[in-house]
Amino acid sequence: MPIPNASLVTQQKRRVSHGTGFWVIAIAFVVSMAFCTVPTPLYPLYQQRDGFATSMITVIFAAYAVGVMASLYLAGHVSDWLGRRRVILASVLVEALSAALFLVWNDPAGLIVARFISGVGVGALTATATAHLSELRAVARPAENGERANIIATVVNTGGLALGPIIGGVLAQYVVGPLLVPYLVFLGLLILCAIGVAFVPETVERAEERPAYRPQRVSLPPDARGSFFAAAVGAAAAFSVFGVFTSLTATFVSGTLHVTSHVAAGSIVFGVMGAAAVAQILFGSTAPRRKLQIGVAMMAVGLLGIAAASLLLSIELFVVAGIASGAGVGLVFGSAIGVAASLAPAQRRGEVLAGMFLWAYAGLTVPVVAVGIALSYFGAQGVMIVFSFAVLVIVLGSGVAMLKRR
Repeated sequence: MPIPNASLVTQQKRRVSHGTGFWVIAIAFVVSMAFCTVPTPLYPLYQQRDGFATSMITVIFAAYAVGVMASLYLAGHVSDWLGRRRVILASVLVEALSAALFLVWNDPAGLIVARFISGVGVGALTATATAHLSELRAVARPAENGERANIIATVVNTGGLALGPIIGGVLAQYVVGPLLVPYLVFLGLLILCAIGVAFVPETVERAEERPAYRPQRVSLPPDARGSFFAAAVGAAAAFSVFGVFTSLTATFVSGTLHVTSHVAAGSIVFGVMGAAAVAQILFGSTAPRRKLQIGVAMMAVGLLGIAAASLLLSIELFVVAGIASGAGVGLVFGSAIGVAASLAPAQRRGEVLAGMFLWAYAGLTVPVVAVGIALSYFGAQGVMIVFSFAVLVIVLGSGVAMLKRR
């Protein structure tokens, strides 16, 4: 794990401590992830304003996911030699640009562009912030188990994703200008975060000579590749649940389950993603193998419940099943990040984590697009049932593979 040497420490005399920097990065991470999910309960309002079909929501969401994946592939690893703080600062500013676009470009094309740019910022941020949090914590608390930092980073990631929908839903329900106020709030928060990040210590010494640029790849010993692949498939399956909930919950709840409250739609997504964060905290001290077993079981139960809720048109069962599956997602995804962190050499930590997040966001993207296309031809009930069983098969398969390698 990179520890600042004497020259690096000398360059950072005017910066905050590594312990304080840890929490500054955590807050910036939370705010950025919350911003990327704040549009979730607002999609029905955009549909009313612009008159587009549900399939357009999947296009808008896919633009975000493509931005994330492109950024992970092209820039997710550059912090290993460019520096963590520089990449995080640029990412937060890109998120602020996206918020500004939401405010001034008011049509479907503007939504697509703003979401794509938001994805670019998130893609560069996720692996970099995860690595930076781990390294800052190692300097601030050298005697602490590194697993704690990984847990906090995962909780910050999923917790931020959970906060966005509830904030968006409350503002949409109770303020004038529901398609403007959320972005004004986050624009201000992101600018404040950028100022804070500028004072955080660097943990990677910038090379005097930059290495030749290349897109993302993951270089691992042959005996580690199987473990990485099993964990990557698990991360993809876990994030596919997040993808469907963040992109289609508001429309599914209002159109199929006939619940029209924006707060309700946002609260459901908050419950799913909040459960992921809470599960990481509750099972933080559980043995990794046991934690993974519990996560796979909870995802399986939750996915079966989502299928049953879709069949029975039960909002109560849909909520409970979503929370169960969300808790499972948190544990499975946390296990996948733990595997990636354990396999990553210190000098390529950002690269390996970016590879894991690339797989996760592929899982976020492909099922959502498939579900969106299917909704153009089939009913929402049948589509949600098929999706639930398809993800269930992948979760069980990847879970078994991960357990064999634990």
